[in-house]
Amino acid sequence: MAVNVLAEEKIWFDKYKFDDAETQYYIHLNSPVATKIQNPPAMQENGASNILRDIARARENIQKSLAGNVLLVNHQKSAVQGSDIELCARVTSLEKENQNLHQEVEDLRLALSKLEARLSTLEKPSTSIKPAVCPPAPHNKPNTKQPEAEEEDDDDIDLFGSSDEEESAEKERVREERLRQYAEKKSKKPTLIAKSSILLDVKPWDDETDMVKLEESVRTVQMDGLVWGGSKLVPVGYGIKKLQIQCVVEDDKVGTDQLEEEITKFEDYVQSVDVAAFNKI
Repeated sequence: MAVNVLAEEKIWFDKYKFDDAETQYYIHLNSPVATKIQNPPAMQENGASNILRDIARARENIQKSLAGNVLLVNHQKSAVQGSDIELCARVTSLEKENQNLHQEVEDLRLALSKLEARLSTLEKPSTSIKPAVCPPAPHNKPNTKQPEAEEEDDDDIDLFGSSDEEESAEKERVREERLRQYAEKKSKKPTLIAKSSILLDVKPWDDETDMVKLEESVRTVQMDGLVWGGSKLVPVGYGIKKLQIQCVVEDDKVGTDQLEEEITKFEDYVQSVDVAAFNKI
């Protein structure tokens, strides 16, 4: 509030300078004639110009001081307004949060009251449930129809046991039928065939062996459950190359010993056969 009052009032801070200048001016005017004669007009003009310069400088200082005060007041006003806005926003948020807390507290109180009411109803002894009363035991009355029932049971008894034999025969027939259906279903189901992937190393006699003829001879071996795959020539040394050939066999039909025996029959081309890799599929 005091800053606003200072900003609105016009204070002349450099008034003493103007008072001194005015006093010097009047002293100069009231000085003796001899002094005036001694001072040439140029000196008088310089004194007047200095006074005017001082007055202008004083006015400029006053304006600057007033402008600085106005800027300071405006800055303080903006700071006060910003703090007021921030304070209002904070108060609003606190009020909203307080309302939410009040609502949550009311909800908790309501839930607690419901739980207390439910607990009290559960703790009360139930008076509406009546104790179970066992019915009185029936009196033993003479059963006049018992002989008739016994007579009927005697009539149903098969002395030769024909019904039991028929039931056992029916059960045996049903069991045989189910076994037959199971066997048919199992025979129709495709069985899993065990297969293996084999990589064979077929070595020639020397570097002059015709490897093309060797491979053709190996591929002429045909068996049930044997399928030949890709092949390649692998250098061994001294210009000799061996044939690596892939094949897939069914384990129940073709064995590695059988394959080696069939391939080594080509004695003109084949020196030996080795299994390089064997993998189950």
